[in-house]
Amino acid sequence: MDIDPTQPWGVAIDYAGRATLTEAGHTVYINVTDTSLSSIITPDPLTGRHASVSVTAQFTETGTNGAVLRGYGRIGVEPVGTDPVVPDPTAVPRAVAAAVADFRSNTEAYVNLCARWTPDGEPEPDPDGGTDPAA
Repeated sequence: MDIDPTQPWGVAIDYAGRATLTEAGHTVYINVTDTSLSSIITPDPLTGRHASVSVTAQFTETGTNGAVLRGYGRIGVEPVGTDPVVPDPTAVPRAVAAAVADFRSNTEAYVNLCARWTPDGEPEPDPDGGTDPAA
């Protein structure tokens, strides 16, 4: 993923902290949000610290018969001392990389699960000794 050096978070985000980009052939949805419950950016009255910022990247790919595979990545950016979080232009690419890795892992798990079922709908023996992965 290319980082845009003119953008504080490395990618252009809208007023709500959202962006959409393409990575590894996937349309990835980005969300940059603080973790506070307030719309006012002030330090927490108990800890004296500003809220951390969560950067998420997620996407889905759908297939026939309702098949869906997902990729999700989340990176937390913590404040330093009592200062607010400083935008980290590497956070979005790290979240996207985590989402793509999660998707690949889910794809591999799905392929392995599907390979264990015969065309008649009966499970092949589990390499661990069982037959039903849900049991």
